[in-house]
Amino acid sequence: MDPHATAHHSNRRKFIQSIAAGAATIGLSSFDEISSPLESNTPTHFAEDPGAWVDRIKGKHKMVFDVTQPHEIYPFAWPRVFLMTNKATGALEQDCCAVVVLRHAAIPYAMTQGMWEKYKFGEVFKAMDPATSKPATRNPFWNPPPGAFMVPGIGEVEIGINQLMKSGVLFCVCQAAMTVYGNVVAGSMQLKANDVISDWTNNLIPGIQPVPSGVWALGRAQEKGCGYVFAG
Repeated sequence: MDPHATAHHSNRRKFIQSIAAGAATIGLSSFDEISSPLESNTPTHFAEDPGAWVDRIKGKHKMVFDVTQPHEIYPFAWPRVFLMTNKATGALEQDCCAVVVLRHAAIPYAMTQGMWEKYKFGEVFKAMDPATSKPATRNPFWNPPPGAFMVPGIGEVEIGINQLMKSGVLFCVCQAAMTVYGNVVAGSMQLKANDVISDWTNNLIPGIQPVPSGVWALGRAQEKGCGYVFAG
């Protein structure tokens, strides 16, 4: 057998197993239950054309940050480091563009505080609050208080989503993952999947663009000339 084909099948199997395992932890027994809604419930219309959002990726120095799961502060620290170090080496802010793709188990970071409380995102997605090291009951990176994030030798760093947006960072969230996990969470809470997905979609942080899928966004960003960083 072709060793490349063997590696491909192995990686695909691990990916499917990881989603199935995640579903099992929040009460869904069958992978079929989360694979079928992906085709039937994924919205085909968006508040803003995803293609128009992609066209906002401009500048000489461009980087896309791939965020697949909660990973301490890194998904939000790395975009700030990218901007800070470009500035330190003489690059103008308008010549730099950072893009953050929230996909897979990182989708709750795209949502407002009320959704974290209502759906217990900290527990469901194993998203810890950096201040307490316990499952977060709020979105730790949306409108953080002054002094929330301190780095030894550097001091306070502004890595809140609102702070990064102010610096021109572009954010998007995977609609396919919202569909899959929306069905999973709805099943565990005995709610209607469409109601949960609509609730999440209607409570995205203003300025975060829903896209058909995270991998779609990663591909489009790289077509625009972005370098790639895996951020969690």
